[in-house]
Amino acid sequence: MTSQNEYRAGFGARVTQTARLWRRAVDHRLQPFGLTEATWLPLLRLARAAVPLRQKDLADSLSLDGSSVVRLLDVLQSAGLISRREEDSDRRAKAIFLTPLGLATVQKVETVAQKVRDDALAGLSDYEIETASRVLAHICRALASSSEERAA
Repeated sequence: MTSQNEYRAGFGARVTQTARLWRRAVDHRLQPFGLTEATWLPLLRLARAAVPLRQKDLADSLSLDGSSVVRLLDVLQSAGLISRREEDSDRRAKAIFLTPLGLATVQKVETVAQKVRDDALAGLSDYEIETASRVLAHICRALASSSEERAA
């Protein structure tokens, strides 16, 4: 029988493994569309944002440095998935917009992501999923608080 300490000791590794396997499952199912996490995740972030994101905002949301995001956006723009336009309020900052092809691609990603989610959560009750979500939210808050304290 596994002790409570063993569950605690292996918890971080289990979360990491789960996230890696989840992303791999989505990546695998999106291969026929020529998408990888590096391309589909930014498209989802753009689609789900309440307002058009700037490069800096997207970089922050993806935990990437600015130069990596510029290269990524160049690839997405070359593929016809996004466009970048100057905003009226700040001509130096360009807002990122999904093109019609980008929006159609996001729909494919959303469909695949829903299928992966449904498969991964099959057999779990709503209560179990809610409990796991609350636990993960608590951990995220604790880690965010901890990193903010280190930055101060």
